[in-house]
Amino acid sequence: MIKDLFIKKTLAQLDEQADSNHNTLKRHLSALNLTLLGVGCVIGAGIFVLTGTAAALHAGPAIAISFIISALGCLLAGLCYAEFASMIPVSGSAYTYGYATMGEFVAWIIGWDLILEYLFGSATVAVGWSGYVSSLLADFGLALPSAMCQSPFIYDSAGWHLSGAIINFPAVFIVGVMTTLLVIGIKESAKFNNIIVLIKVTVILLFIGFGISHIHLANWTPFIPANTGEFGHFGWSGVLTGAAVVFFAYVGFDAVSTTSQEAINPKRDVPRGILFSLLICTILYIAVSLVLTGILNYKYLNVEAPIALAINSAGPGLMWLRPIIKIGAIAGLSSVVLVLLLGQSRVFFTMASDGLLWKSFAKTHSKFKTPHITTIVTGCVAAFFAGLFPIGLLGEMVSIGTLLAFVIVSVGIVLLRKSEPNAVRGFRTPWVPFVPILGALVCFAQMASLPRDTWIRLFGWMAIGFVIYFTYGIKHSHARQNRKDNKKS
Repeated sequence: MIKDLFIKKTLAQLDEQADSNHNTLKRHLSALNLTLLGVGCVIGAGIFVLTGTAAALHAGPAIAISFIISALGCLLAGLCYAEFASMIPVSGSAYTYGYATMGEFVAWIIGWDLILEYLFGSATVAVGWSGYVSSLLADFGLALPSAMCQSPFIYDSAGWHLSGAIINFPAVFIVGVMTTLLVIGIKESAKFNNIIVLIKVTVILLFIGFGISHIHLANWTPFIPANTGEFGHFGWSGVLTGAAVVFFAYVGFDAVSTTSQEAINPKRDVPRGILFSLLICTILYIAVSLVLTGILNYKYLNVEAPIALAINSAGPGLMWLRPIIKIGAIAGLSSVVLVLLLGQSRVFFTMASDGLLWKSFAKTHSKFKTPHITTIVTGCVAAFFAGLFPIGLLGEMVSIGTLLAFVIVSVGIVLLRKSEPNAVRGFRTPWVPFVPILGALVCFAQMASLPRDTWIRLFGWMAIGFVIYFTYGIKHSHARQNRKDNKKS
């Protein structure tokens, strides 16, 4: 029956799931760990890679405004995420929240969408990591063969064509290393991330502090370049499109909510991790985008390592900073790959635990207590995309997936206030329904500004998901089976 598609999990069932003996994941993460996981994921490809791409192709120096628009949408959605996280201490992020408010079918759509978000996200960042590694090695006279460090496939206004490269090996390599670390353990992964976050935030502050003196105001004129006559290519439409493209940069706070079952006090600390990481990263993004476009004209920033290029163009005055920036970017992007692969594997784990994906995905390693099968599968698929496809195409796919998840979570808060008005909430989204509705509208507006081809690929991805759900998930759903058992009894 159609109504069975929208079977829900109650808050009591989710609390029981979080506290049950079936939770084989270990609780190691504090509020500080969660905040640093968020910062570790957010401060990455968006600041080191996509800032330059979005400025060169869409917004010009006004990419700073794009980041503000994206931050607004993220703040509104983040407030909704925080309320959900304070009530539902279960891994799975928006997938789990959707299950509680809109039912299984919508939860599946969100879960499949999150797979798109994290899978392509980790691949996107890995390509950016490859660009910075290649640039750093070239500084020491160790240039990698272009056939081994570039994407074989290129997608631009002329369509698909070959670059002549064989594989982007550095991108595949970093995915493999981070996948191995995640299999070993969440505690070890968190420690690694904490160290990396301190390194890259320090490097970013150095770039901002010393780069200010090398800003040329002429590079900010005009601050919003005139539209070319095509929607999304500069002008205010370009600013909006730029916001949608760099929205991918904020995916980190979403990843925080996927680790709820590994947080020591999830109802208190997950909302804190979400909001603190979002605040810190927004400030850094705006500052870096202004310094970057001030040092070098936006027209030259459509490269895989734009900050490295800006440092190179600044002349002898910043030459000492060049290797430091590149090392910081390499370290920073490493932690982003780590957190995105972490989020992906936990979404897989939760969906499999609910019976919607294959049982093997719900298994944990006997020694490491990590969902090793889902982690390895995620790493292999991410490595495939990172090794073959360009960063721009991957980034657009992540943005539309992230935005869709945020829209659904925002709507979910309104529904949850009606269905569970008296439930205990460790954090309450202010001004409901105004904040959730505005958040959904801002996020959907950015979705609408993305290229048509990105929408077509989203529909194609969703079609694959529907096939899996209706051929496997709907038959093995634990929620459905429990309902049938209750009816029999």
